[in-house]
Amino acid sequence: MRLFFPLIAVSLVCLGLQFEPLASLTEWHRQWISEGQWWRIVSGNFTHTNFAHLAMNLAGLWVIHFIFKPSHRAFAWALLLISLAVGLLNMLSDMTSYVGLSGVLHGLFACFALQEALKGRKSSWLLVIGVVAKVAWEMSMGASQSTSELIQARVAVESHMFGTLSGLVFALFVVKLPFLGRLSNNEQ
Repeated sequence: MRLFFPLIAVSLVCLGLQFEPLASLTEWHRQWISEGQWWRIVSGNFTHTNFAHLAMNLAGLWVIHFIFKPSHRAFAWALLLISLAVGLLNMLSDMTSYVGLSGVLHGLFACFALQEALKGRKSSWLLVIGVVAKVAWEMSMGASQSTSELIQARVAVESHMFGTLSGLVFALFVVKLPFLGRLSNNEQ
């Protein structure tokens, strides 16, 4: 049970934020953030357009956790910092509102894959290249129409890019700076 606690906690938070009035109080919304509702910078990542969107993103979160098996500390720090980065960097886009964990998922995947690659696991470079290629494709060709239909919204490919970039930068800091190295341990 202890192994799954962070995943269960994040899943329950996301589930709870699907219901009103919490959904309306937590979505990322440019105007409301500008008016001082700063929590939306992070909380918008944890609410979703519908239950299909929620299920898809939570499945991705669990898969990423099982692939990379980060420590609880590494997972928590990466989740928090990448969520903050995605929320802040979304301000550079022309989006007015945003919900969903997919930008953060791209960041977590990129972060943990690059950490593994930099620590000598050569096959993880394929994962890093894969996530960068996926985001480059989305930025040039657009997101899948079927995904847009499923989540009943435009896929925020900018958030995928911001998440990936944030994850890569976070991984570089964690691996290359000794005092941050303990964030990258993979012990449970």
